[in-house]
Amino acid sequence: MGLLVIVVSVVPAVGCALVFTDLLPAHVARYEEYRAAERCAVGSTPDAWWEDCLREVELNIVDTVVDRGGRSSEFRATVDSQRFQGELEFGDPGPLLEALQEGDKAVGTVWRGDVVALTKGGVRQKTSDEPRDEPQMFAAGGTGLGLLAVLGLVLGAARLLAPRRPGRFTWSGAGKGLFFTNLAATFGVGLPAVWLGIPWQLVTPVIVAVVLLGAGFFLLSVRD
Repeated sequence: MGLLVIVVSVVPAVGCALVFTDLLPAHVARYEEYRAAERCAVGSTPDAWWEDCLREVELNIVDTVVDRGGRSSEFRATVDSQRFQGELEFGDPGPLLEALQEGDKAVGTVWRGDVVALTKGGVRQKTSDEPRDEPQMFAAGGTGLGLLAVLGLVLGAARLLAPRRPGRFTWSGAGKGLFFTNLAATFGVGLPAVWLGIPWQLVTPVIVAVVLLGAGFFLLSVRD
């Protein structure tokens, strides 16, 4: 059992490494590149749909879906043009999507092959494809995975070294409490950090500090 727990712990450890070495840097770099993008030269004709500059194209609205179904909510628009046909996803219905109707014409802002915003009558709404400055949840998720791997390694090692007396280092001992403390810290720190614009570099140390405090509490309160 201890060996199995250690082997399973490799999965979140790999996930943690992937987040901090690939996903997080790529997210930050893409947002910075989008911020630095300039408008395409006036009168220029694109050689391809994928361009580093920002180009505005006219889109025909084929259909819209505004479904406030709670967890299954859906906000999208189906558009059509000579260069782009497909669906645009949105995070909310306003300020533009809920006012659009079939047959309307809107202007799409295109960057690297994605329609990142839709504009009509001076009203602009970002699509879900627009790069956002939200690396905090990547940092929180990666940290949570790393701490989950550490927890698994500790519980597995305790089971291997003392199979008959693992003491506090069991799921029913401190393990369960630490698992949920880690989960709560991941979302409890990550989401407010996004909302408040806290630098993502602070997310990891705060989550680690919360989990360490939780570890001290559970290890002291659980009897062998």
